[in-house]
Amino acid sequence: MSTREMLRAINREDAQVARGVAREIPAIARAVDRIAAALGRGGRLIYVGAGTSGRLATLDAAECPPTFGVPSTMVQAVIAGGKRALTRAVEGAEDSATQGEHDLRAKRICRNDVVVGLSASGATPYVLGALEYARKRGAATIGVTCNSRAPMRRVAQITIAPEVGPEAVAGSTRMKAGTAQKLVLNMLSTAAMVRLGHVYDNWMVNVALTNQKLRRRGLRILEEAAGVSARQAEHALRQAGHNLRVALVMLKRGVGAEEAWKRLEKARGNLRMALGERRRRGRV
Repeated sequence: MSTREMLRAINREDAQVARGVAREIPAIARAVDRIAAALGRGGRLIYVGAGTSGRLATLDAAECPPTFGVPSTMVQAVIAGGKRALTRAVEGAEDSATQGEHDLRAKRICRNDVVVGLSASGATPYVLGALEYARKRGAATIGVTCNSRAPMRRVAQITIAPEVGPEAVAGSTRMKAGTAQKLVLNMLSTAAMVRLGHVYDNWMVNVALTNQKLRRRGLRILEEAAGVSARQAEHALRQAGHNLRVALVMLKRGVGAEEAWKRLEKARGNLRMALGERRRRGRV
């Protein structure tokens, strides 16, 4: 094959991934509702994976605090082989179910938590061991795999299994299987955070304003969401102590910072409730 022919072949295979994930939306929806309910009760979302699955899980967990303004303890990831496995292959780390249980035990799993195990084959001993332990502790268990007949189904209360077909490079599950898992992770965390009120329409109203780029983004969000000028947005943000949600309540409801804080506390942090708005059909 020429380089272009090779890339077209890979792209044709990749096109199957989104279709496979789409077929699993009913299962993903059940998982999102379970996750949102658990997080709303003060529980945690714990991802467990090995190799590519573990690295993708770690990426998703790491991006939740800056994107949604949640504590770093709310969404966590456990990877076979520990931190060293994030940048290099740790051969054999995925083969021990006992180690999977041991690593999850260190997280002090409880009934309020949700544990999501990720494995392309759905048969990784490390992940299965972790899921089995989570079930014993009464936590909700969700499996993400690309094998509809995976052993994971026996230990996961909800199984998400997008069928993506054979890899362009046989057995290289970092490709289509990895892409499918990334799409599912995006859906699980994003939709759960939407349900918890950390997103308003399609704006990241809980984004952490930790650098110049994010501060500029925060101002743009406030301008668009409240329909005000840049000067008004900047003034409100200062008055709100650089809290986007508080500033938005101030601008949309015409109240001061103290009253905006009270409204958010009464609504348990749910911005739409604090604004006195009902969810509109087709919108979040």
